Order: sequence, then structure tokens, then C-alpha cells
Amino acid sequence: MASHRRPKQPSRARVSVLTTVAAAAVAVSAQAANAAPSAKPSKDEVKSQVDKLYQQAEQATEKYNGAKEKQEKLQKEISTIQDNVARGQQELNQLRDHLGSVAAGQYRTGGIDPSLQLFLSADPDDYLEKASTLDQLSGQQVESLKKIQDKQRELAQERAEASAKLKDLAATRTELGNKKKEAQTKLAEAQRLLNSLTAQERAQLAEKENRATRASERQVLSVNVPAGSGRAAAAFAAAQSKLGSPYVYGAAGPSSFDCSGLTSWAYAQAGVSLPRTSESQTGAGTRIYSMSQLKVGDLVFFFNDLHHVGLYAGNGQVLHAPRPGTVVRYESFNTMGGPFMFGVRV
Repeated sequence: MASHRRPKQPSRARVSVLTTVAAAAVAVSAQAANAAPSAKPSKDEVKSQVDKLYQQAEQATEKYNGAKEKQEKLQKEISTIQDNVARGQQELNQLRDHLGSVAAGQYRTGGIDPSLQLFLSADPDDYLEKASTLDQLSGQQVESLKKIQDKQRELAQERAEASAKLKDLAATRTELGNKKKEAQTKLAEAQRLLNSLTAQERAQLAEKENRATRASERQVLSVNVPAGSGRAAAAFAAAQSKLGSPYVYGAAGPSSFDCSGLTSWAYAQAGVSLPRTSESQTGAGTRIYSMSQLKVGDLVFFFNDLHHVGLYAGNGQVLHAPRPGTVVRYESFNTMGGPFMFGVRV
């Protein structure tokens, strides 16, 4: 007779574990079902994010400008050194040709002097060491040989300097490409965020900026603040003539500008050569730390890392090229997005 066994029951521990897992799964499912989708950022939040990206892009832009300025300087220095090396090599060849002519003349008259033959068959340093100990050199030969030695050393030094600068140039070009890519990445991200707004929201932001610009212009025209100097007055007038010109990454005029591009171009019209970047322009004159002492045309610097510069317009306003997507305009110190650090009177 076949036996009938009772089915094995799961242990209490296993039932407990399964029950706990099932309860947790139900809880997670309930939470997922009840969770609200992530809220779309408001236009003010988008603007805040965009402004931060624009600041980062401008920081990269100023680094790019500095690398570009360094590249141009290195290229000029390398060109000068290479020209010097070419002229030096020509002089060296002439010195050698002269001694060769002496040797040819001696050969035609019965043979080359042993000392001259030694010189022509070995390098000058080796010859000078050997021949001078034998007292085989004439005074004229010693003088010619020393000239050749000096010229060879000079050319070797200049070639080494050119080689070092070429390496520096290659590194600078790499930095240039990296900073350009960084700025473009930040600008693209800012544009993506702006594109997430509706047309109405973008129009509202634009109108808010336009109102602020008009208010700043009224502030500038309402008070007659003297210029810091004749150069400052001329530079400020030049910058005013570019009101409405677009901000363009890395541009220095005459039809588009970035921040330091505008200030360097404006002062160039006044006969003053400024460095290309905002940070380097801080050393262009006397620093002024009190806003109450600023005069029209003074350079004014913002943010702790000094990555933004403009021209003081009077009454707490700046004339500057703000950021991509904007134009050269007036703006209040209060809306710059970063602290005023100091002014510079050129």
C-alpha cells in the first residue's frame, strides 16, 4: 500500500522573509506611483543657471584671450630668433670662407701651412686647444678662429632658445584649444537651457534686461561725472560709439567685442595700448578701491577672479560688453552678478 506524505510546509523564517520582501515591493510600487514628476525649473531658475554658465564661459574666454596673446608674442619672438640665426649662420659661413681662401692661396703657392691644415680638418675648439700649445697660429688666424668660436656658441644658444620657445608655443596652442572648447561647451549648455523656456518666457527675460538697460542709461545721463583723464574721456567716447554692438567670444572690435576686447579697443582709440585680458589690465594704472572716487572712463573690475572688466560710466553704472547674447550696453553695478573689486585709472 502506497504511503501518502503531507507536503512539506515552508519554515516560519522563510515565510517571514518572503512576507517582508513582498511588503517592501508593494511599498516601493506605491511610492513610485504616488511620486510626482520632477518639476520643470522656473524661468528665474533657468536664468540663474544660465548666468552662472555665462560667467564660467567668460572665465574660459579670458584664459583663451591670454593664451592667444601669449601665442602671438611667442610667434614674434621665434621669428626674430630665427632671423638672427639665419644672419649669424651667414656670418659664420663668411668667416669660414675667408679661412678657406687663405688655405687655397697657400695650396697654390706650394702647400697648406700645417696649422691651417689642422684647423680645416677639425672643429675650431679642438684645433685651438692643439694648435695654440704648439704655437702654430699667427695672430690673424687666432683672431679669425675666435670669431668663429664665438659665432658658433652664439648660434647654439639662439637655436636652444628657439627650441624652448617652440615647445612653449606648442603647449600654449594646446591650452588655447582647451579653453576654446570649454567656453563653447558652457555656451552650448546655456543655450540649451534657454531653449527649454517658452517663447513668452524668453521674451519676458529679454524685456526685463531691456528695462534695466534703459534705467542705467537714464542714470548715466542724469549726473555729469568728470572723466578720469583726457585718455579716459577719449576711451569712454569710443566705447559709447559701440553701444549696441554684439558680444562675441574672443572678439576685440571693431564691430563686436568681449569684455576686455571692448576696453582694450576703446583705449587703443585714445592712443593707449592695454593688455588683452581683464586680469592683466588691472596693472594698467592706479588702483581705486572706493566707488565714490571713480571717474568716467576708469576701468572697473568685477568678481573675485577679476574675469570681467568695463568702463565706469558714472552714477554707479558701467559701460561694458556683458556676455554672449547681449550687446555693449550700460548696466548698474548692482546687477553685475558679482562684486565690484576696484577701479584702475589709466
